Amino acid sequence: MFYTPQDGHGLPHNPFGAIVAPRPIGWISSRGADGADNLAPYSFFNAVAYVPPQVMFASTSTKPDRGDTKDSMANIRETGVFCVNIVEYAARDVMNASSGAHPREVDEFAKAGAAKAGCETIDCARVANAPASLECRLTQIVQLPGAANFVAFGEVTGFHLRDDCIVDGRFDVTRFNPLSRLGYRDYTVVREVFELARPDD
Repeated sequence: MFYTPQDGHGLPHNPFGAIVAPRPIGWISSRGADGADNLAPYSFFNAVAYVPPQVMFASTSTKPDRGDTKDSMANIRETGVFCVNIVEYAARDVMNASSGAHPREVDEFAKAGAAKAGCETIDCARVANAPASLECRLTQIVQLPGAANFVAFGEVTGFHLRDDCIVDGRFDVTRFNPLSRLGYRDYTVVREVFELARPDD
């Protein structure tokens, strides 16, 4: 089949998220200017550069109490910092519980039962027992076509790696099994890895 966004796909559900998959999940923690903490997962997330290390995530919807965006993006506009927490399979239910559209004053760490710890290089909370957390300073927010589509880019200023995930000097994802987003309500988990040598190696 072929379709254009203008004409629609004619399927019961939008296939776009299932096509671009799996997607890593950035479990974004942020803090507003009022000191209120927020925690929410975003699957439009990825690393984008090595030197300096940089990441991005996109927010694509709104909340009535946040105007043109959601809590994470609104907080980052105010404070210029955020933390990306990596989601392990064991935390899937906690991550999912933090995805609700709660009022801005609700602390999703407490609501979802996620243990909280402080960051080292920025004034922000992080998920205490995450396999990895990336402390980030905002470099820019880009508005994409569409009323609520914003992308935040951040430079990573500090890395937290859980000790049990480091094996023989490498960060071993099989020790925690990262959760990834598919389409619809579907997720997947990384349990196996393999290597491919590049032609010029």
